[in-house]
Amino acid sequence: MSHKKQIPLKDHVVELACPAHGGLIREMAERYGIPESEMLDLSASLNPLGSPFDHPSGGLDLDDVLEQAAKRFDQYPDNRYLEYRSAAVNFLGNGLSVDNIVPGNGSCEIIRLVAEAVLEHDDIVLIPHPTFGEYEQQCKVAGADVRYIKQEDVMELSDDVLESAKMLFVCNPNNPSGKLRQREDLLELAERCASNHTLLFVDEAFIELADDPSQSIADMVESNDHLFILRSLTKDFAIPGVRIGFGVASKRMADALNTARLSWNLGSIPEEIGVALMNMEGGCNSPYLVQSREAIKKDREYLIERISNIRKFIPIDTTINYILVDISNSAFDSTELTERLASHGVLIRDCSSFPFMGKDYVRIAVRPKDETDRLSRAIGKVVVEKAREGARSDLIDMLESGNVKPQGPNTDCSYYPCHHFPGQDCTFCFCPFYKCEDERTGGKWVDRSSGGKVWSCEDCVLVHQKDVVEKILNELSGEGPMEDKLKKAWSKVMEPLL
Repeated sequence: MSHKKQIPLKDHVVELACPAHGGLIREMAERYGIPESEMLDLSASLNPLGSPFDHPSGGLDLDDVLEQAAKRFDQYPDNRYLEYRSAAVNFLGNGLSVDNIVPGNGSCEIIRLVAEAVLEHDDIVLIPHPTFGEYEQQCKVAGADVRYIKQEDVMELSDDVLESAKMLFVCNPNNPSGKLRQREDLLELAERCASNHTLLFVDEAFIELADDPSQSIADMVESNDHLFILRSLTKDFAIPGVRIGFGVASKRMADALNTARLSWNLGSIPEEIGVALMNMEGGCNSPYLVQSREAIKKDREYLIERISNIRKFIPIDTTINYILVDISNSAFDSTELTERLASHGVLIRDCSSFPFMGKDYVRIAVRPKDETDRLSRAIGKVVVEKAREGARSDLIDMLESGNVKPQGPNTDCSYYPCHHFPGQDCTFCFCPFYKCEDERTGGKWVDRSSGGKVWSCEDCVLVHQKDVVEKILNELSGEGPMEDKLKKAWSKVMEPLL
């Protein structure tokens, strides 16, 4: 008997794999030996303004909130969560009542609750990809038959396809693409789902941070028993360590889900924090969230500008607090780039875990200018590392092959002639002496647009002259460690030229 069969769990549960997520600060800090406080996390897409407890426009005092919560440490929570649900109604500001609200311990718990309450074994669930991985995970826990569809096909689904499915998930704005669907399109889809008895689950976790939050359809649940809306407070208020959110549904749906959910699923601390946040004056149009959307627009424009300046990195514009970047034509795949940046203390989201995306995309959170500048510098460092390693590997291959000679001009290169003289030899595409920091070569320190300085070899032509290349290769063809041979080549070939 196999080991798996000895575990008293359903086969489909045993076969599950954990979905990938961003925000792995502690794990990456441990892996690369970097203090957590020095890690820059651009893999989790949180409000760049920070929490309302730390921002002046929030007007909230965390100590006061925790003091209130502490008064109920000796009590079980009131499982009705009337104050929390009332605050959610205030936050939405769309005419609904507490009877439409389902409190939840973060998005994942709410997705699990709905999946367990709705799905029978082998029920068909439609998930447009790429999108948030927890939809698939929680539906598979319930034993559902998950079927992928393309994002662009959502509005074109036939009635036969909809009728065959028990649930359809739509993330709006979508994660990781940032696409914001229009309200009228989703209302049309909701009507069609209701007609075909298919539950439309709309995840609006990011909508308060989108350029146009009015595209929400949460106000339409009362007239549609086949519509469920998910809202999360984690992203809006930059509090991922406090798991709070809520669902919005018709009164009949919400009543049944409140009966089915785990009892006491919010402790006194998250409940009190959620009430304070959602009761801020103005709700989703509070001064804090209005300023957040303004900051996101400004910081997103700067992020896109900085990424656009990196060769073969193509940012895809969005209306939300993260961007998708196409790196398919760069020297990196998404996993390598993510790992190299993490080793420098900068985390971005590798999108290879999203179906259909391959290793061609990364997602980067919109953050304040100084953090975007740090990202830009880190990408510059890993580009140099990659080029140096590739050049070193090519050089070693040449030396080991015995065919040691100048390679001549590389006229196919889009940068040729990068040192501004025709016929430059490109054997050393990446200088083996970089960065020598010797201004006699013509190299010099230049200012980065993002701050700091970088060593520029643009005005150095020595290692691109054929006769110099021949002499360097001659020295490197000898015996001994490469570092020792490079020092010898510098001393015997380069120094006399300076």
